[in-house]
Amino acid sequence: MTTAVIDAPAQLSDDPRVGLRAHLRHISALVRRNVLWIRQDPESMFDVVLMPIVFCLLFVFVFGGAIAGQGNQDVYVNYVVPGLMAMMGMNIAMGVGTGFNQDFQTGVMDRFRSLPISRASVLIAKIAVEIGRLLVATAILLAVGFMLGLSVASVPGLLAAIGLSVVFGSSIMWIFLTMGVVMKNAQAIQGMGFVLMPLQFGSSIFSPPSTMPGWLQAFTDYNPLSSLADSARGLMNGGQSVAHDVTITLIWSVVITVVMAPIAIHKYRTKS
Repeated sequence: MTTAVIDAPAQLSDDPRVGLRAHLRHISALVRRNVLWIRQDPESMFDVVLMPIVFCLLFVFVFGGAIAGQGNQDVYVNYVVPGLMAMMGMNIAMGVGTGFNQDFQTGVMDRFRSLPISRASVLIAKIAVEIGRLLVATAILLAVGFMLGLSVASVPGLLAAIGLSVVFGSSIMWIFLTMGVVMKNAQAIQGMGFVLMPLQFGSSIFSPPSTMPGWLQAFTDYNPLSSLADSARGLMNGGQSVAHDVTITLIWSVVITVVMAPIAIHKYRTKS
């Protein structure tokens, strides 16, 4: 395994005297290391390439006719693709946790923890690379969507929807990074990912909440994935106010990050 050489000061990695420039150097070197590892193991990108294609085709042609009416799959494309953008962040975040846990199992993290680098830089670099993977997955999803008839009201709206999905997805990554540190194996993290599946299907990602029973509609109202999907849908398709949903999504993103990032860094520092 290739590990980038890091130009770091000789103090302990947890020393608060590590400055901003040193943090940025550490993050940059670790991002380069992770990118080089992807180049050596291109199979690790299969989920990013195949997942958006499979999900888009599956939901449009299997459920599109039932939800939007037979022969109206092009209408459903404009509904489901913005929702799938929200789903991509959740699924890729789960992969962050499993990959991080595997790095512990193979001893890579022992090597990093022995270096005089900022502990937080290891986690931030991991998230930075995964954001890049999320952007690739989103680009593929949109390409498939356009081939199936996706229309966008404005390019700035599309870019805003992508940015919002990235912000929320990066906050979810802190949850799975914490799992990657505290759980014993990758299988346990995958199991927790399946536990979170109701968040995806109990939302407005795949179908309008108005078609759901009352108790489930109440759940979707408080589901952050519904706010994200509705925000992306409004930004991309236009014709509806998105200020409330965007605000709710940003609040969820900030709260999750503020709560989970310190926990993930602390668990990483103290893991024995």
